Amino acid sequence: MTRRFKMLVLLMVMLLIAAVGVVVVWTQHDDEEPVTILGTWTGQQEEQFKTVLRGFGIPFHYQGTAAQREVLLSKVQSGEPPDVVIMPGIGELAEYRDQNRLKPLDRLYDPKQYGAPWNAAGAASGHVYWVPVKADLKSIVWYREGHRPANAPAPMRSWCMGMDDDGASGWPGTDWIEDLVLQRAGPGFYTQWALNSGGPKKKWWTSDQVRTAWAAWAGLLEKNRPAAGKALLTDHRGPSDGHGLLFGAARGCTLEHQGSFARSFYGSKDTEHARLMDSAPLLPGGGTRVRAHEVTGDFAALFSKRAQARELIRRLSSKEAQQKWATVAGVFSANRQVVPKGEAVERQIAQRLLKGPRCLDASDVMAPAVRDAFYEAVLLTMARVAERRDPHLGTLLENVQRVQDVSTLNDGHAALQTVCSTH
Repeated sequence: MTRRFKMLVLLMVMLLIAAVGVVVVWTQHDDEEPVTILGTWTGQQEEQFKTVLRGFGIPFHYQGTAAQREVLLSKVQSGEPPDVVIMPGIGELAEYRDQNRLKPLDRLYDPKQYGAPWNAAGAASGHVYWVPVKADLKSIVWYREGHRPANAPAPMRSWCMGMDDDGASGWPGTDWIEDLVLQRAGPGFYTQWALNSGGPKKKWWTSDQVRTAWAAWAGLLEKNRPAAGKALLTDHRGPSDGHGLLFGAARGCTLEHQGSFARSFYGSKDTEHARLMDSAPLLPGGGTRVRAHEVTGDFAALFSKRAQARELIRRLSSKEAQQKWATVAGVFSANRQVVPKGEAVERQIAQRLLKGPRCLDASDVMAPAVRDAFYEAVLLTMARVAERRDPHLGTLLENVQRVQDVSTLNDGHAALQTVCSTH
């Protein structure tokens, strides 16, 4: 072996060592970069969530915003999406999945810990792309301790209503429509409507079931038109005094049709005096049978393949982290192994979340364009009632159906498999 050849070999070895070193340094740098997380939680709940995340030992940067959908779209379009996104509902996530932007969560959590409908709403490909990391119960009505209402339809003057939101206004109204459809028509029809089963040939929005439910809600609003107008301008969280709609300074109403998250608006002292009952007997038209409970969740999804981001999802969805999150923040989990803490109200919520027929919030699983049209139609209904005008429900529902038809033509997937559990 000549001296010159030895020098070439030595040089190649040194270059290889240097290259390996660069790869190692780059990999370590990537691992040290904080995992970026975009969510909707702000204020106290943001701090509580960060407490849970810090326990993982994984560097992270969390951004909470009420305009999450807009912020996420901007980040995706600029080519800099967050590693992890946590958002309510899965209609939006299904669209990102169709664009091949989401990474599978296969083997990152045990599906057996999450029953239907939480883990049944996966993609048709068989892969899992989202996991619920917070759950809330709907189809309930809140009232003040000692003032339980009769099992009969409640008049408009009894209802605390607020349609305004920092993000998408109108969703509290869609909750009313969804609950009315669910309790009147049952989980079977509700599922077909939410998933637009049958494609463009089916006109779910102009069906008798949706039309009569909507008319019942409009009829309730017409009983107190000034209250309907006021609700349009009222924040669903209540006045700024921090007591929510039910316990707030402008209190005069006695019932609130809102999810289990309403407890966070009441304040610690008022929460102790908040009681709940199933909504079915109190809705327009009455009836005492509870067909199912509507539920909602905040779902985590991955936009990157980073090992640290995958590990964060794995830990966040685990029984241990979900238990800590529930304990620290007083929230609820869809994980079957999480033991509910607290008093009777908390146990009632947890029981309904994990047992009995449950259906995901319909607007949360709809395509974003359809969901937004739903929100707008609800707000228009209230505005026209408040102005003593005919709400023209037929025209409103036909307009939403047109949006649904266009969305269906542009949608070549069957991303969601189900909306309701059977037990």
